[in-house]
Amino acid sequence: MKMTPQQIKAQENMKPGKITADGFLGDDDRNIVDIIQEDETNFARLGIDFNEVAELMRKLMKEGLKGLGEPIVYEKWEIKVDEARGFLPCPYQDGIFRKRVATVRNLRNDEQIIFSDLSIHLLEKHHFLQGKGSKFRIEPEKIKKVFYD
Repeated sequence: MKMTPQQIKAQENMKPGKITADGFLGDDDRNIVDIIQEDETNFARLGIDFNEVAELMRKLMKEGLKGLGEPIVYEKWEIKVDEARGFLPCPYQDGIFRKRVATVRNLRNDEQIIFSDLSIHLLEKHHFLQGKGSKFRIEPEKIKKVFYD
């Protein structure tokens, strides 16, 4: 699928060394439109909604912050939030986000995911879960297992 000028610029910003050392694409050589399209298809197949997931991720991040860097239990999850100094810009150039990372583990099935404030934004606003092999890639199936099982 043909990319818009904004998407071309965003994909350029996602390369290693532009915003982060490792970038956002991992070893995925597809363009971001194709990555997004596949993830949207998988979300639909799994019956999950991008906005609902983003809202839950924000809630779990907020709850995890109460642990001050230590794991806390909230409902069916164990949450640990780590913060570093500084901020990261969105590759789409529509926001700047704290360097916060949440590790959320479902206590019922021991499945876990790791996400950042920027991950939440990319998921909600751009439906971008990062490329395969990326450090912060969030697989739709993993979202379903951690948040909804």
